[in-house]
Amino acid sequence: MLVAAAFCPHPPLLVPAVAGATTAVHRRLRAACAGAVAELVAESPDVIVVVGAGPRTYHADRRAGGTLRGYGPDVAYGGPEIGLPFAATIGAYLLDSSGWRGRRGYQVLDKRATAQQAARVGRGLVAETVGRMALLVIGDGSVRRSSTGPGHLDRRADAYDAQVSAALADADTVALLSLDEQPTDDLWVAGRVAWQAAAGALRGNLNVEAVVRYDAAPFGVGYFVASWRLRG
Repeated sequence: MLVAAAFCPHPPLLVPAVAGATTAVHRRLRAACAGAVAELVAESPDVIVVVGAGPRTYHADRRAGGTLRGYGPDVAYGGPEIGLPFAATIGAYLLDSSGWRGRRGYQVLDKRATAQQAARVGRGLVAETVGRMALLVIGDGSVRRSSTGPGHLDRRADAYDAQVSAALADADTVALLSLDEQPTDDLWVAGRVAWQAAAGALRGNLNVEAVVRYDAAPFGVGYFVASWRLRG
């Protein structure tokens, strides 16, 4: 049974060991993510599953871990079996930082998966999990929000990310599942499949308290932090 979901982005700046200097932007984003994960932990789920994009679709258990050595210091998070892709590694870092010591798993989705495929994975997570499950959903919005961002400015990026933010604020699974692969690819959006897996897991449940804690693009990349709490 799904009881809650937290949505966080995956910029390396979330990790102090990687980011180096700390600015107001760093502090605000880290605080928003920490708050969302703390609320997830406070639901006392039996298991938290990290959901994020990667090169292929697979599930890993608590023994899985990941390293951020490609971004500076050779730091690792999660379990001893290193191999998680970047998004799941950031999820492992957020869980480690929260003090979570309960069961965990990692659901990696092929970044090229269709909305239907991603939703099917989300539904499968709920169906196959015994007890109360929470999701930590990891993914960035468009990297084309400004001319100084990682991608060249695309005027469609603001509207796309606004659609995502509104869908997260309303727990609108229909809107999330309507995100097409083509504009997502054009706008270099990393979070689509993870958001759509969460939409599949929710399965149209209307009794959801949803809030967006952070919605900004300080470095030309759309970052969202949101919380869903299911009731009844």
